[in-house]
Amino acid sequence: MDKKLGYAIAMALAMVAPAVFYPVFLMKLLCFALFACAFNLLIGFTGLLSFGHAAFFGGAGYVAAHALKSLGLPFEIGLLVGVAAAAAIGLLMGALAIRRQGIYFTMITLALAQMLFFGFSQASFTGGEDGLQAVPRGRLLGVLDLTNDITLYYVVLAIAAAGFAFIIRIIHSPFGQVLKAVKENEPRAISLGYDVDRYKLLAFVLSAALSGLAGAMKVAVLGFETLIDVHWAMSGTVVLMTLVGGLGTIVGPVVGAIVIITVENKLGDIGNWLALVSGVEWFRTLGESVTIATGFIFIVCVLAFRRGVVGELSAWLAARRAAGGSSRRPRVTVEAPELN
Repeated sequence: MDKKLGYAIAMALAMVAPAVFYPVFLMKLLCFALFACAFNLLIGFTGLLSFGHAAFFGGAGYVAAHALKSLGLPFEIGLLVGVAAAAAIGLLMGALAIRRQGIYFTMITLALAQMLFFGFSQASFTGGEDGLQAVPRGRLLGVLDLTNDITLYYVVLAIAAAGFAFIIRIIHSPFGQVLKAVKENEPRAISLGYDVDRYKLLAFVLSAALSGLAGAMKVAVLGFETLIDVHWAMSGTVVLMTLVGGLGTIVGPVVGAIVIITVENKLGDIGNWLALVSGVEWFRTLGESVTIATGFIFIVCVLAFRRGVVGELSAWLAARRAAGGSSRRPRVTVEAPELN
């Protein structure tokens, strides 16, 4: 199937999805899908494993929530302020961490993110452990009332789609090709004259800004922001989403986000349905076992889907195409010469 046709079908399904599913749940899926795609831009196409992306996601959420609630800024300005804050945090963290590689880079991002977490837990404008509650949605451009869930859903869908398209454009641009070269063979990229650290820093900032956009939208959707979004566990969650969907694939993080968020939000409903159908009351306790369920999904992914769901599917389709092409090749028969 042509990629553009696939994207068009996915967009059409997303347009009619509120008629079937709860709009707030769908908006949460979109926010985390964008977050996972932003993270995948860094790890999947640049080869940098950050364990500090919760700082951008939650940091932008806190800044946007403060701008919307305390300062009374419009919806679009609140999002932009959150994105700018995430980009600034990413620039600072990246400048400190980008000169290190491997586990050292990962641990520096984790340490800096945890420092930000403790800063937010003590800051007065964040509400501490209570977080920021009752964050207003406001109006888009002063006209469109966003208190209606359906209206906000289509706004969030448009923003998420634009972010997704921007990531695709980055990946297929000359800049994205350099990032892939850095991931595959950094010394060779340096020998070709590329300023590798500058490219990696720019990729880090772009990933941080897009993660901040996802975090700011999530605040507008749910109406609150808490310390959970800046905790290191949120960074682990986005890593899990990317691995489950498919590292280095375009739509894999979206699939991973759908799987993980659905499990986290609907496991209790699934358990109640299984208890009702089977008569086994134990299934009702599944809602309390979300961590176990996500851990089980990760184990299955590592053992059976090492490339992730989308990665394995792409590899299987490629193998089928190769097998089909080889079977269609004409056979060439060579007759043995006669011996006199």
